[in-house]
Amino acid sequence: MSAPDESSTVDRHPGLLALTVGAIGVVFGDIGTSPLYAFREALNLSAADGVVPSEILGVLSLALWALILVVTVKYVLFLMRMDNQGEGGVLALTALARRALGMRSRIALVLGASGAALFYGDAIITPALSVLSAVEGLRTIPGGADAIGEHTIITIAIVILVGLFLLQSRGTAHVSRLFGPVCILWFLVIGGLGVWHIADELSILRVFWPAYGVSFLANHGVLGLFVLGAVFLTVTGAEALTADMGHFGIRPIRLGWFALVFPALALNYLGQGALALSTLEAATARGIKFQNADWFFLMAPDALRPLLVILATLATIIASQAVITGAFSLTQQAIQIGLLPRLRIRNTSAAFSGQIYLPAINWLLLVGVLVLVVQFRTSSAMAAAYGIAVTGTMVVTTLLAYIVVRHVWRWSRPSALAVILPFLTLDSIFFGANILRVIEGGWVPLVVAAAIGFLIYTWVRGRGIVRAFEQRQSIPLADLAAALAKRPPERVEGTAVFLTANPEHAPGALLHNLKHNKVLHEKNLICTVRTADRPSVAPEDRVKAKPIDDNFVVMVLTYGFMETPDVPRDLGLAAAAKQRALNPAKISYFIGRNTLKPDADQGMPLWQDRIFMFLQRNASDPTDFLRIPPGKILELGEQVTV
Repeated sequence: MSAPDESSTVDRHPGLLALTVGAIGVVFGDIGTSPLYAFREALNLSAADGVVPSEILGVLSLALWALILVVTVKYVLFLMRMDNQGEGGVLALTALARRALGMRSRIALVLGASGAALFYGDAIITPALSVLSAVEGLRTIPGGADAIGEHTIITIAIVILVGLFLLQSRGTAHVSRLFGPVCILWFLVIGGLGVWHIADELSILRVFWPAYGVSFLANHGVLGLFVLGAVFLTVTGAEALTADMGHFGIRPIRLGWFALVFPALALNYLGQGALALSTLEAATARGIKFQNADWFFLMAPDALRPLLVILATLATIIASQAVITGAFSLTQQAIQIGLLPRLRIRNTSAAFSGQIYLPAINWLLLVGVLVLVVQFRTSSAMAAAYGIAVTGTMVVTTLLAYIVVRHVWRWSRPSALAVILPFLTLDSIFFGANILRVIEGGWVPLVVAAAIGFLIYTWVRGRGIVRAFEQRQSIPLADLAAALAKRPPERVEGTAVFLTANPEHAPGALLHNLKHNKVLHEKNLICTVRTADRPSVAPEDRVKAKPIDDNFVVMVLTYGFMETPDVPRDLGLAAAAKQRALNPAKISYFIGRNTLKPDADQGMPLWQDRIFMFLQRNASDPTDFLRIPPGKILELGEQVTV
């Protein structure tokens, strides 16, 4: 058996310490804010008929072993070895799997599309749940429970969230420098609070013995599965460890996890468990009923609790920012590999190409977040909706990992199954436990994922119908070149660039230009933009030129799935490299733009036709996507029945 070495990941930034600080601020924001609500919600499900010490120990043991098995073993030690030229995440893994499967890559594409669709459900819930749970800490301040009502909490959370989304258009390059230091302070504080309370109940350390968690599940039946679904809240955000590999590298993320994040999380959960256990003992001694509480904030002394609320709010804003940025990056990748229509993409930083802003995604996320806050009103009510999207994405990631292990690393089937099946079993158990909470709110991410998945399916199928029509109408470029050589049309000065998806056939815009205008330019470039199954393409591999004859040259421009195409720039660079004159003032770009016509008897159902046409109409202009000057483009096409 063999696997790629860590050295295959390209470290594009100097300074291990600086990268580790940056990774702590971006990669671990989501999972780092889980202590705000995870233990409280898991224990709350056990407290319906009263709590005994073994239940606190069992819930805590399950939480710690979830961190160990899911995050540490599966993601940090195993999945982070599966990088696509340094990049990770579900779509990077999809590209790697598709390249390995070749003609059988449809299953990988379906899995990738499913994982991407589920991610959007997570992207809506994370800001709403994390910010709301932090603001709810105000009610733990002495006198806050009476002075601060639910309406006030919701209003404050909405103001913070609206402000966060409004800032996206300005970019986060400057404020992101504070993310690392703030999150380091956050982890040091929550770890310190945990140590302080562990000292009051040292026996809590016995929960590292997994028998406590196993015994809890064995003795609680279906309720145990509900609790397990809530326990999964401790590992939400684990996907970010692989998704952000390209920004920071493997070593900084692993160092941040083992040196700070995992110890701080474990200590904090142990501290919450110790506080709950001592509170239960005190309640039992006084003969009163044990009440589940907001253990995270109660760990802090009364005088320091307002500062902890402020720090928690900052940490949840950073966690939300990471998820929003992740949604932008994932959408860009989905557009590049053809899963979604082109959307307007703006670069918000001249220094960092990864700093992008998608207005459509930003406002859709904001609407979804606000609807959740207003509908669910409390973090406890919203927590039930959280796990399904994350566990679903984890199942997809594990299935893609099997394809990589089997077909990229070329392990034998028994060896691959021996490694993957335990992870898949664990993910399936968590997914099944979360499915039980569909009625409580788990339907939300499922509805979001289903809607996104349907849009992806409609777009891919519709584009396939249009491509099939274009292929039927086209003729081989070589045949057209031979015909024009025998009967040359009238020539005009300048260069024509015909953009097409299939360079082997004559573009429809070229045929329409010859048919209606009856002219051919002095120079004619048949240009195709392709997306590679890797995140970036070396400049020397960007443009491939293939002369057909004196009239036509095929130009294939290849971009990575994390790059933004710039056709004029790269055509100019290619011409300069070959010492050819290409006057930008005398270039005209031609693109095919067909008119879509719905038909109930052909292609897709009529209602689906109209959805595809809506997506097509609202896709960003190709001149924006390909960076072509608006005054240089001509659109030619015909009517296509979908």
